[in-house]
Amino acid sequence: MQGSGIDAELNEMGYAQAKAFYEAHQHIDFELVVTSKLLRTHQTVKGFLDKNIPWEQTADVNEISWGIHEGKEQSPEQNERYHRMIAAWKSGDLDASIEAGESARQLLERIERFVAWVKTRPESRILVATHGRAIRCLITCLKGLPPTAMEDMEHSNTGLYVAHLQADGTWDFELENDTSHL
Repeated sequence: MQGSGIDAELNEMGYAQAKAFYEAHQHIDFELVVTSKLLRTHQTVKGFLDKNIPWEQTADVNEISWGIHEGKEQSPEQNERYHRMIAAWKSGDLDASIEAGESARQLLERIERFVAWVKTRPESRILVATHGRAIRCLITCLKGLPPTAMEDMEHSNTGLYVAHLQADGTWDFELENDTSHL
């Protein structure tokens, strides 16, 4: 379990996925790259960073902290705690968390702050590299869904979402979790 407390490098599959993503989308004229503060997002978009596109890092899109689970192999006990927490979130208890970890409410506060920041940016083509749980929360936020719907959001490593900010402040999705590059 990685979470925000484990700043590990990509594994071999992660590098292959990053390369495939770059090869498929290198033609897009991104005006800004935004990553979490964690190394694996930097490595995922390295091809774009090498093009000297302006780059911002923010902990607001870091992966959620999985507390005492981070850095440990998955066990039946951890799996049970995780599923209890997810069930609590789905039932509306957004303050539930793994011991020493973040709650859905804490994650949502970071993601909402990030979305508000993005809305102030002058760039129209921003590449954002983040993490699984953060993506689930971000997508529910952009769609105006409650955080209780996070589990319904599908995501894959290097899955591409294309969302356009509308004049009324809502987001229109052109693509969701596109993995055709893999």
